[in-house]
Parts: sequence; structure tokens; C-alpha cells
Amino acid sequence: MSIEVQNISKSYGAQKALDNVSFSVKKGEIVGFLGPNGAGKSTLMKILTTYINADEGKASVNDNDVNENQKAVQLSVGYLAEHNPLYLDLYVREYLEFNADVYKVSKARIEEVIELTGLTPESHKKIGQLSKGYRQRVGLATALLHNPDVLILDEPTTGLDPNQLVEIRNVIKNVGKNKTVFLSTHIMQEVEAICDRVIIINNGKIVTDKKLDKLVSEIKEQIIEVEFDKKINLELFSKLTDLTNYKNTHNNVWELTFETENDMRSALFDFAQENGLKTLQLNLKNKNLETIFREKTSKK
Repeated sequence: MSIEVQNISKSYGAQKALDNVSFSVKKGEIVGFLGPNGAGKSTLMKILTTYINADEGKASVNDNDVNENQKAVQLSVGYLAEHNPLYLDLYVREYLEFNADVYKVSKARIEEVIELTGLTPESHKKIGQLSKGYRQRVGLATALLHNPDVLILDEPTTGLDPNQLVEIRNVIKNVGKNKTVFLSTHIMQEVEAICDRVIIINNGKIVTDKKLDKLVSEIKEQIIEVEFDKKINLELFSKLTDLTNYKNTHNNVWELTFETENDMRSALFDFAQENGLKTLQLNLKNKNLETIFREKTSKK
């Protein structure tokens, strides 16, 4: 296993950040690690990268125990922290050369990671002159310098504009073809675009751990947005089979929720005709990862 976590617990005073957390990540997997603020994501990532120790349990990276073989773990892992620490007065190549000396890797590797992360157009500048997106690229390039088997990325796209987000997402997806990637994020579209597995943590406990396609396939709730040509008598909705909720969003537009695996659009079309209505628009808005996340992490 690339990452093995067994019964890890960690407290800060009276607050339990991690509560008996266990999971494993196979080589080559891209795993999205999700959870609300304060759920324990960064704490676990710091344990996996040897920055802090757990109170209980064991963890290993590439079969190296994070407490007993810290140096081996550090060489196996490329880590991009949530707050990307950079020396803003250094030039991009100067900063990468500094880190290359730390890891004792060849200078040729610097040019490889510059090209890999799309830094070439800005590589002649000081880091302080770069946009947030390019600073994240520098962080990624640094994490990749020693060609680690495992990438651990904590909120790699925080604060990026939509264009920068797509660019960094593509970089991660590209480098993830040959590495194990374990990343945390609040952006569900990012997980859907990059990851093949999702782990959700809430209040320090794992509440979901499934392949993304399996998680999505288990969704039975269906949301359809429909616009009628005129006002509808609410009593008519009782005729719709499997309808669990309806909401008027604006004018004659309704959001209808069904508990079924069947596509209800044709039934809605027939329903409108039978009741003297016309459908001006009919859109399927299936439940997505964001909805699942809210359900799994909402306070009961």
C-alpha cells in the first residue's frame, strides 16, 4: 500500500481532531480527502508527512512507518501544504535549485519539473511577482523535485480564479498518472474531475470511503427543474408517482424531487399534457457529490 492508516487518533487539549481513523490507499490511486473546516484533514496530512505525531495508532507511507522511518517517508512524499511556504524574494529557478540541493537531486530535474508544471513562461521571475496560480505551480514543482511516489496536496487550488483552477487541476491530473495522489479540497467539481475515490471525514471520523463511480451510482434521488407555461394548482402534484418534494424557484419554474432510479422527464411531459399545461423547459439536475457531502457532514 502507498498509504496505510490504522486507528489513528489525535487530540489538541480537549478537542479530538482525529478519532480512530483507518483507511489505505493503493499505488496509483487519486483519492479526494473531503471534510468541512476543522474535520481533521490537515491534521492527518501532517501526520502522514511526519510534521506531527499521532497520539494513538499507526501510519505508513510506502511501507515506511511515519514515526520510525521519517527520513524514508519524507523521501517518498511530495507535500504541498495548505499555506504554500515560499521565499518571495527568490527567483523561480533559484528557489528550485535551493530545494534540489536539499534533496540532492540533479539540476536537470529542475528543468523537468518546470516544464511538467507549466512554469516555463514565468520561470525567469521572482516568486513574489507571480500570480497565486503560478505560486501554486512552484509549490507543486518543489513537491515533485525528488520524484516522490506519493503526492499529498492540502487544498492545492484555494484562492485560485476559475482559469487558474482548471490549469492546476490539469497539472495534478497529469502528474497523477504515474503517482499516488492524496488531496484535500472544498471544491467538489475538482474531485469529480480528478479523483477515482472519495474519503469524507467529519468530526474526526471517516463517514464515507468509496470509489467515486460507486458513490454516484448509489444515488437514487432525482431532481428535475421544470417550467410550465402557466400557474399550476398544487394539488395536481399529488398525481406524480415517487414525488417527495417540490419547490417553486421563480415564476412558473419548479424544482421537483423524486425518489426513483427511473428518468421522470417523460412522465412529467405526460403529466403536463394530461393537465392542460405545456413544459417550456425540462432539465435533469441529478444529485451530485456536493449534495452527498452536505448530507454526510451536516449536523444531526
